[in-house]
Amino acid sequence: MLEKKTHEYEKAILIGLITRDQDQEKSQEYLDELEFLAFTAGAQVLKRFVQRMEMPNSKTFIGSGKMEEVRVFVEENEIGTAVFDDELSPAQQKNIERILKCKIIDRTNLILDIFAQRAQTSYARTQVELAQYEYLLPRLAGMWTHLERQRGGIGMRGPGETEIETDRRIVRDRISLLKAKLAKIDKQMAVQRGNRGSLVRVALIGYTNVGKSTLMNVISKSDVFAENKLFATLDTTVRKVVIGNLPFLLSDTVGFIRKLPTQLVESFKSTLDEVREADLLLHVVDISHASFEDHIRSVNSILDEIDSADKPVLMVFNKIDAYKPEVIDEDDLVTVPTKAHYTLEDWKQTWMNTMEQDAIFISALNKENLEEFRKTVYKKVREIHVTRFPYNNFLYPESLEYES
Repeated sequence: MLEKKTHEYEKAILIGLITRDQDQEKSQEYLDELEFLAFTAGAQVLKRFVQRMEMPNSKTFIGSGKMEEVRVFVEENEIGTAVFDDELSPAQQKNIERILKCKIIDRTNLILDIFAQRAQTSYARTQVELAQYEYLLPRLAGMWTHLERQRGGIGMRGPGETEIETDRRIVRDRISLLKAKLAKIDKQMAVQRGNRGSLVRVALIGYTNVGKSTLMNVISKSDVFAENKLFATLDTTVRKVVIGNLPFLLSDTVGFIRKLPTQLVESFKSTLDEVREADLLLHVVDISHASFEDHIRSVNSILDEIDSADKPVLMVFNKIDAYKPEVIDEDDLVTVPTKAHYTLEDWKQTWMNTMEQDAIFISALNKENLEEFRKTVYKKVREIHVTRFPYNNFLYPESLEYES
């Protein structure tokens, strides 16, 4: 009888900093996210190392004393991977590998690895490959450290250097080829978008793992892959949706993340054409996450980068079923209430109060308040449709009344 194979996780550690630009609380948040990224990629985090510094050490990211502490832990626990919370320079990566003698990856490399795992279509795989090669190019020299032991003196330097230059040329050629391939696919996709006709286009956007795919499945009754991991969805999915008798196109896009690698922003800008060409954005937010306001700012920043910040937006605060405010004991006269103590009603009286009809609170997983959500989406899509086709005004009532 065959034994059932269990998934083996790589043993990993996380390394981060507390700096003048990143306090202890923010550092903790980033490391929480980094641990989730590592878990998504297939690693088991055994320990975190955090050091307080004005700025990262230019040679080894962390100080020599902390590095020795890390080295001892890596050696004693047979750690295979050390994950750094910020992007390492090629020199830093080379120096750290020499000390720790294990696999060294940074946040950028980790995200690229997850994207490589998640990419399903040829288009997504091409975009990921382009981003990986652009990340790899300046780091090629560090990959040839094994040659140092072979070239012992005069006459032994040339082959190594030549091989590096050859690889650089191959990588540059590959980058050019991938860019040309993406440009060709972009033209084909532009034609496909043009062939969709004059239906109103709605795009789901938001931070990664906020429930966009779950919401997509509920609204469109489709079967989009949804999982409680970061970047569960990488390929853009477009579905025709009908609410009442009003049809429109709904697209589910890749999730955003803080410290998004430059290579990915550039490579995936074409994927975000669905966002650029959308008539309405549904900005999905995980309100149960302690840093949801930071997530909103990160998404808005990327929208600004792709010239989509001025589009009509409906804020969809999801996961209300998981929202649990901290409670202060009646006898506690010391603790000062913070945002962590806000109830949903308290939040609705903050800056959200000025949003009027542009915000709604739901649980896509438990299907809470979805009827109100559908009515709100219907109203906003109808406004765009009727503006575009005034003669269709009589076809669609102003408000949607139906049994869910």
